Amino acid sequence: MISVEQVNQWLTAREGERIEFKEAKSSFSFEELVRYVVALANEKGGFLVLGISPKLPRRVVGSQAFRGLQDTVHGVLQRVNLRVEAEEVQHPDGRVVVFEVPPRPVGTPLEVGGTYWMRAGGSLTGMTPDKLKRIFDEAIPDYSAVVCPKASIDDLDPGAIARFRSLWLEKSGNEALAELPPSQLLEDAGLLANGGVTVAALVLMGMKKALSGNLPQAEVVFEYRSDELPGPANQRVEFRQGFLGFFDDLWNLINLRNDLQHYQEGFLIHDIPTFDERVCREAILNAVSHRDYRSGGIVFVRQFPRHLVIESPGGFPDGITVDNMLFRQQARNSLLADSLARCGFVERAGQGADLMFRRSIEQGKPRPDFTNTDAYWVFLTLHGNVGDPQFVRFLEQVSRKRGASFGIRDLMVLSLVHEAAGVPQDLSKEVGHLLDHGVIERVGAKKLILSKKFYRFLKRPGEYTRRRGLDHETNKQLLLAHIRSADREGVKMDELLQVLPAKSRDQVKRMVLELRDEGLVRSEGVKRWTRWFPGVPLTPAMGGNHDDGAK
Repeated sequence: MISVEQVNQWLTAREGERIEFKEAKSSFSFEELVRYVVALANEKGGFLVLGISPKLPRRVVGSQAFRGLQDTVHGVLQRVNLRVEAEEVQHPDGRVVVFEVPPRPVGTPLEVGGTYWMRAGGSLTGMTPDKLKRIFDEAIPDYSAVVCPKASIDDLDPGAIARFRSLWLEKSGNEALAELPPSQLLEDAGLLANGGVTVAALVLMGMKKALSGNLPQAEVVFEYRSDELPGPANQRVEFRQGFLGFFDDLWNLINLRNDLQHYQEGFLIHDIPTFDERVCREAILNAVSHRDYRSGGIVFVRQFPRHLVIESPGGFPDGITVDNMLFRQQARNSLLADSLARCGFVERAGQGADLMFRRSIEQGKPRPDFTNTDAYWVFLTLHGNVGDPQFVRFLEQVSRKRGASFGIRDLMVLSLVHEAAGVPQDLSKEVGHLLDHGVIERVGAKKLILSKKFYRFLKRPGEYTRRRGLDHETNKQLLLAHIRSADREGVKMDELLQVLPAKSRDQVKRMVLELRDEGLVRSEGVKRWTRWFPGVPLTPAMGGNHDDGAK
């Protein structure tokens, strides 16, 4: 049951992924209702609420739509084969009608009138191809566990099988693995199913001829390019064999041109490699284990003097985005990921992204960059330039004083604040924690900067003052000084905005009104003709009402 209290809570809530508000004072089209039901179901279910204005501040306006709710529910069921729940709430300010929409079936987008509907702002539109692809992909089982009917255990490289055995034994400590025949070993790992060779087995251990005939898309191509110009690469190596047979060779190719970068701290000179081995290995592992093997595309590893680009087909797994990849895990190829975990290459929980971000930040390099990633390809760029080693030294100093190292979420916040970038909602809890430790400071309602102690550590206190900006009272004094300098001519609001270009019109207006209330300035004219002049300080007895002329 939806209560009046629930409706009151909705009045102040933001319209989000699972709720849609419509006024519908007198009526609401049944066809429009069906389309919204389909759109909400396609977006994993939610509420359509009639009788409430959509924009904040939201209010109950009352709705006369759908007086026969049970007939309406039955009509929706007949049109889209989806059972919704409907009820009306008698709110003091009017009747509110609530439709609760269940989620669509897994892997099955819903359509009506030939269109797969989704919401876009306050209206509806057809679903984009990438969203449809993600929904269809939900129903597909683990492709890496599919058996290749034309492949046999003879198509697997004995050397790669031996390496798989030794790595699994080392990771597990289970000495019995050493005595198992190859077929039993692979069956116990799930890489053989009823005697058939799985896609995961071919990816890890397949010989060149077997991959060419059964899974040519498992190829990985390495290129070295000395610049971004089009044309043939300076070096190109194609790996069409099981991953266990070439993983080390691929890293060795990258390491051939892995320059050391030097920076000085006091009398000490530190060396940081352009390409961190663990970061590169994790990035390649992610590309191989999470790519879509149903796609004909292959993995490319392109090395440049100061950055590495890894391209893998299939986009992110369903539910994973650039913003949440550190906090959510979703394996596309579970059997393959399990097998790599048995070898000690990756954690089953998928912590490779954490490691890539942590080590990049700790080395003073830019965070892993997923620019240009879409539903069909993942583009990962690892930038090798060391940007600000002093930022890293500061983190080390604070960690020593705290007696504990920063977690990956802390490091992400600090890195974003250092770059003056916005902090996403998923990391908001860490902001308060870092404010309490005095590592960051808040300037105004939204802006965050690194703390004063960081700029003292850099011996750049002037930069701290610049980044923090002038305080509120200092800004007011600048406005007052400009108004006094104009004297008889007066000052328009546009001139005052030029005094504080970093402030919004509303912020400048509030400061001018504070000066007026303190009797330091006065206005003449109204709206856009308003001019501001020096005033006489008010005594408490003077008081009086003032016309708000700051426009």
